[in-house]
Amino acid sequence: MAYTLTKEDLLVFGKYDASEVEVKDPALKNYICLEPKIVLHNYGRHANTPFAKQRVFIVERLINKVMRKGHNTGKKILAYNIVKEAFEIIEKRTKKNPIQVLVDAVINAGPREEVVRLKYGGIAVPKSVDTSSLRRLDVALRNIAEGARRAAFKSKKSIAQCLADEIIFASNNDSRSYAVAKKEEVERVAKSAR
Repeated sequence: MAYTLTKEDLLVFGKYDASEVEVKDPALKNYICLEPKIVLHNYGRHANTPFAKQRVFIVERLINKVMRKGHNTGKKILAYNIVKEAFEIIEKRTKKNPIQVLVDAVINAGPREEVVRLKYGGIAVPKSVDTSSLRRLDVALRNIAEGARRAAFKSKKSIAQCLADEIIFASNNDSRSYAVAKKEEVERVAKSAR
């Protein structure tokens, strides 16, 4: 007997519908995957295929970034529960779909230009370059997770509360967000190196 998936089976954390999320940035539209999965775990199937990570659901990519350093290294269930709790906090505070808030945060936190170092006759010269859409997404997710980690370190707030704060601040383009502040710093350096 074949089992057909219902819409409820594809809700993220059993609550949030990814089909109603809209990506407002045309550059990131093809790179932010909003195709829902039953289980937010792809077992690294995309690891050795070029550009395959753009087919990984955006919430799973956030979970993977939260899992990267410190106490959470390799603990996917712990990272999953942190993101789940952060989404509940975001929904309670903003009264919006947390996936939409996350997508807006990623769009606001991704740097549009960066600096590379070019060598001219032994002298390193900084040069401003446009950032690719895939790198913008990677850097934004990494900085959101890093900002939450730094805010929770030696703090009374839990990592889930700090992650929720970081995502909400980044979605509002607030400079209290570590990711947005980092983006502005990178873009300021790139502007001076034009």
